[in-house]
Amino acid sequence: MVSTVIEFSRYFVALLFGSAVAVCFAGMARTRKNLLSFGFFIILLFVLQFVSLRTWGMAVTIKIYPLLSHLPVAVFIALCLKRSWLISLPSMFVSFLCCQPPRWVGTVTGNVFDSASMDHVGYIVAAFLIYYFLRKYVVSSARHLMERSVKSCLLFGAMPVFYYLFDYSASVYTDFMYSGERAAVQFIPFVTSVFYFVFVLLYYAETQKQVNIQRERDILDTQLRQARTEFASLRQMQQVTAAYRHDMRHHFALLQGLASKEQIGELKEYLRTVLSDLDAITTVRFCKNETVNLILSAYATKAKQSEILLTVDVKLPDSLSLSDTEICSLLSNALENAILASEKIPDKNERNIQLRMYSKNNKLCIDIRNRYHNEPVFHQGMPVSKEQGHGVGTKSMAQIVDKHGGAYQFSVMDGWFIFQATT
Repeated sequence: MVSTVIEFSRYFVALLFGSAVAVCFAGMARTRKNLLSFGFFIILLFVLQFVSLRTWGMAVTIKIYPLLSHLPVAVFIALCLKRSWLISLPSMFVSFLCCQPPRWVGTVTGNVFDSASMDHVGYIVAAFLIYYFLRKYVVSSARHLMERSVKSCLLFGAMPVFYYLFDYSASVYTDFMYSGERAAVQFIPFVTSVFYFVFVLLYYAETQKQVNIQRERDILDTQLRQARTEFASLRQMQQVTAAYRHDMRHHFALLQGLASKEQIGELKEYLRTVLSDLDAITTVRFCKNETVNLILSAYATKAKQSEILLTVDVKLPDSLSLSDTEICSLLSNALENAILASEKIPDKNERNIQLRMYSKNNKLCIDIRNRYHNEPVFHQGMPVSKEQGHGVGTKSMAQIVDKHGGAYQFSVMDGWFIFQATT
């Protein structure tokens, strides 16, 4: 009687362990609804297996076990937990692989004590311990790996799927595993080694890809912070300009004093200094939008210093859909790249940048084009720079446009490098 209870307990624990591990890997939230659904599901599966044992016996039940347990678990994860099949199937196969350590512990325990009941007891104890270990140390990392990308999920589930198919084909539906054939003995170590090295290579490539993506994201965040800093500097310059205008009466008073004393030399020098200061801080008005005025004014000065002809045609309202920092990052990167490309042109008469911005149907339209010396190189529609640290600005521009559901294009036509965007 006791041995029968232990045996049935082992079957129930095996079902519970495999299913619990599968839903853990699939990311089941531990809510009351999910726990009740899972409990009802386990009882239903156990009843189905019990009926199968009483009707067809152990041999048939083992052969149809994938239909009695494994497939229903995958369906439960997909339908009840609303997980994709790309998650539910690998979770089920991985749980089958995780069932092997308790089985091995049970077998060793049974052999040591020469008792079938101790085999079952060893399995039950090992199942609870391994479940605790998996949940505490393995599940979160494995789930993160599966959810990272389709490639990572397929890579993670490849070995469990292969082992599942081999185990059933070689030990359940045939006796190839236990035939004593040399090929059967060496097959699993061979395949395990192959999968190990393939996994290491592919996982390294995937990890490097994610690292590069994270690095680019960090660089873009840094650029956005720099845009905020640059915009704050432009704002400060505007405040200085306002203060300088406020102090104009003091300048006029001093000029009047110099003129009354007929100090013409000092008067001329003072006028030259004041005019120079005003040219350095005065913001040129290109449109009604103050943010765009500040940015274009700053880069118009840079273009003039580099002997570049900057032609501006801007018709914008007071407010735009983009934030001030986004406008600053978008225009600053575009104009900075245009100025850098123009500076490389030996003939200063060929240095030319044309900028056109307008608003249409509440959409911001941008067209910035510049002459260039070296032919631009494109990859997947994006300009590629061979210089270290360059090429991030265009990605930042694309990211801002994408964020607002807009469209952009980098192109070359008739000697012009063109950036166009609508957002």
